[in-house]
Amino acid sequence: MRPHYKLEAWKNAMNLVDEIYKISKGFPTEEKFGLTSQMRRSAISVPSNLAEGAARKSKAEFANFVNIAKGSLSELETQLIISKRQNYIHNISSLLDLTGKVSSQLNGLQNYLTTNN
Repeated sequence: MRPHYKLEAWKNAMNLVDEIYKISKGFPTEEKFGLTSQMRRSAISVPSNLAEGAARKSKAEFANFVNIAKGSLSELETQLIISKRQNYIHNISSLLDLTGKVSSQLNGLQNYLTTNN
């Protein structure tokens, strides 16, 4: 497998982590162990699962970790919408654009891994 840090999906997922940390710093303190923590864990899970999957021996195992990363990304999208609805952040369009880009890259990676066994 390719080293995970060369994957465009991993690079963009890392950028997403940076953005989530930036915006969640402004959340209310009562969300420290709630939404702030959950969003950060979801964001971190995406590149972490790509890294773990890339280290596995088979493409099928890697594809499974990509699938887990896709689930974490969907969680994060939901949490972004919740944050907007709670007025913790006002403009999430650029973040949703980035999650969409990562999602497309994960789909492409998963397709590659499952069709080229």
